[in-house]
Amino acid sequence: MRNTDKKRVLVKFSGEALAGSEGYGIDNQILKDIAQEIKQLVDNDIEVAIVIGGGNIIRGVSAAADGIIKRTSGDYMGMLATVVNGIAVQEALEHIGVNTRLQTAIKMEQIAESFVVRRARRHLEKNRVVVFAAGTGNPFFTTDTAATLRASEIDADMLIKATKVDGVYDKDPAKFDDAVKLDTLTYDDALEDNIKVMDDTAIALAKDNKLPIVVANMSEKGNLLAIINGDYSKCSIVK
Repeated sequence: MRNTDKKRVLVKFSGEALAGSEGYGIDNQILKDIAQEIKQLVDNDIEVAIVIGGGNIIRGVSAAADGIIKRTSGDYMGMLATVVNGIAVQEALEHIGVNTRLQTAIKMEQIAESFVVRRARRHLEKNRVVVFAAGTGNPFFTTDTAATLRASEIDADMLIKATKVDGVYDKDPAKFDDAVKLDTLTYDDALEDNIKVMDDTAIALAKDNKLPIVVANMSEKGNLLAIINGDYSKCSIVK
């Protein structure tokens, strides 16, 4: 039974977020910034798990777009990309003194632990950050769905999707000046076609498990801690 006096969160980062202005690869400054934000949570006695995408290296859908690579193989390539990113995040956290464990949904013993939910929970109880990589281990599922699944499995209090915007809008704020920020949404609102929070499978799973999803700007220093402490002024929440 988990200690409910301590808050437990899962933070989902996109792979593209690691790429910085280059649009690909890993920007070490962003990696450092992410590590510092996570360390701030750990220093405040918050149990933290992380899921990170792989779009800065390769996306399964894109790899399979012209039919040469099968979609299943493309998705496995994408899963491997998330492992690369997971190793980078683990190294960045351990570099600043944060005990971290990397678990993968596909067995690769020389690199990381295999995902075992009981082991993951035990790591969290011991104040270790757990990075979940390789998605769900299955093709046709996104890392958004993996994040919702892992958050549900570890009994997280909330899932924070760290993005490049400060919340959810009724239309793309980068394209429309009149886009309106939506501070609070229901799960059904989030399933609307014009509202892009996560893919439908992830939203449905969150709804089934009553898991709140918070969408926030990862570049806003201290924002993750503020959200966990109840300040939702710079984010949107789906519940």
